Amino acid sequence: MANKILVFVEQVEGKIKKSSLEVVSKAVSLAEAHGYSTEAVTCGKEVDASVIAEYGIASICCYVNNNLVHYSGSAYRDILLAHLDGGEFRFLFAANTSQGRDLLPRLAARTNSGMLTDCTTLEIDEQGLTGTRPIFAGKAFEKAKVVSPLQFATLRPNVFEALKKPVTPELTIKNVDTINEAEKVLEVKGSDGKIDVAEANIIVSGGRGMKGPEHFTLLEELASHLGGAVGASRAVVDAGWRPHSEQVGQTGKTVSPSLYIACGISGAIQHLAGMSSSRYIVAINKDKDAPIFSVAHYGIVGDVFEILPALNEEIKKIKS
Repeated sequence: MANKILVFVEQVEGKIKKSSLEVVSKAVSLAEAHGYSTEAVTCGKEVDASVIAEYGIASICCYVNNNLVHYSGSAYRDILLAHLDGGEFRFLFAANTSQGRDLLPRLAARTNSGMLTDCTTLEIDEQGLTGTRPIFAGKAFEKAKVVSPLQFATLRPNVFEALKKPVTPELTIKNVDTINEAEKVLEVKGSDGKIDVAEANIIVSGGRGMKGPEHFTLLEELASHLGGAVGASRAVVDAGWRPHSEQVGQTGKTVSPSLYIACGISGAIQHLAGMSSSRYIVAINKDKDAPIFSVAHYGIVGDVFEILPALNEEIKKIKS
C-alpha cells in the first residue's frame, strides 16, 4: 500500500527556496499525524541537501546534472515520473510557485492523478487530500477533495510555517546520465538576486500614485531597510515602470506576506485579489476614500512623497 509523502523541493542556483521548506514542514506534520513516511526530491547542477534536513524529512533524493542548472519543465517531468514509478508514493506536494504550478500539472496529466492548487489549508483523511483554496479572485474559498490513487497539491507560500526539526535523513544522490539537448535551458532572465515578490515576507508596493518610475527608488529604499521586496500594481507594469515579475494582483502574483505596504495604490478589485490575504496591510494614499483603506489594517492619508522619505529616515535612525 502506498504510504509515502513526496515533496518536490525547488532550488535556484543551488539555493533551496523558503517556500519549499514550508511545504516540507507541512508534509512532515501530516506524516506524523497519519503514519506516513516522507521523502524530498530535488534536481539541479548541485544542491545543498543539509538545508532540507533541518526540517524533519526522513529521506532526500537529489538528481544532479550540469545541464540542470536551470529549471526545465520537460526534463524535471521525466525525472519525477521515473522517481514516482519507483516508490510507494501516495501524495506529492510542492510550493505554489511558477515551478510548482508548471511541474505538478505535467505530472498529474501523465499519471492521471487529481490535484489541488494554491492550498491555504491541507488535511488528510481515509480518502486522501482535502484542501482549501481561494476562488473568484479571493472573494470566496473552496474546500475540495481528491480521490485518485496518487494525489498532488501545491501550497501557497507564506501560509504554512517552516518549522525546524533537525534530523539525519537518508541521503541519495543520483547522477542523471543524459539530458535531451532540446530540454536544456541555456539561460534564465532573473531579477538580479532580488527577493521574489511571491515569497517575500514583507512587500512594499507602488501604484500610479508614485507618478513615475524614478520615484520607485523610495520604495526600493524602504524595502531594503525592511528586508523585503518591491511590488507593483498592474497599471504600473502596463506603463512600463516596473517588470511584470513584480506585479501583484489577479493578473500578476498572489502574495501572502506578513506585511504589505501599499503606496499610491487606489485598491482596484483586481489588485486586492492578489494581496488581501496579507497578515498586515498598511495603506498610504492621499485619497481618504480609496478602496485600499477598506482592507487595510493601518491607513495613512497623505502624500507618499512626504511620508516615504520621513519613514525611511526614521527606520534608518532605528537601525543605527
